[in-house]
Amino acid sequence: MSVAYTTQSSDRRGLGDIGLVAVVDECSDGEELWRLARDLGGRNGDQDRARWLLTQASRARVVASYANLPDETWTAHVRRRLELDALFANHDLLLTGRIALRSREQYRPR
Repeated sequence: MSVAYTTQSSDRRGLGDIGLVAVVDECSDGEELWRLARDLGGRNGDQDRARWLLTQASRARVVASYANLPDETWTAHVRRRLELDALFANHDLLLTGRIALRSREQYRPR
């Protein structure tokens, strides 16, 4: 399972008030992320799981990844939307689901 993370900001500061954490896998809907937060993070409530997901995603963002695709075209298939009860890691909204990369779709066997 590959996990993708991106942010969207509502202003020029680029703080990323919306976090999108998603699985890059055509068979996924992103619910695996919530199970990981429960099983690995030991979190039970949605707010705690969302904060755990954002923490893991932002940590992954600061280390080198196997691929950095700044010009990649992608589509988000959002499964869950959760408004945080307070700003966390510069985010007040978490979206989870699946990301489809255009390059993967182009080269998929038919």
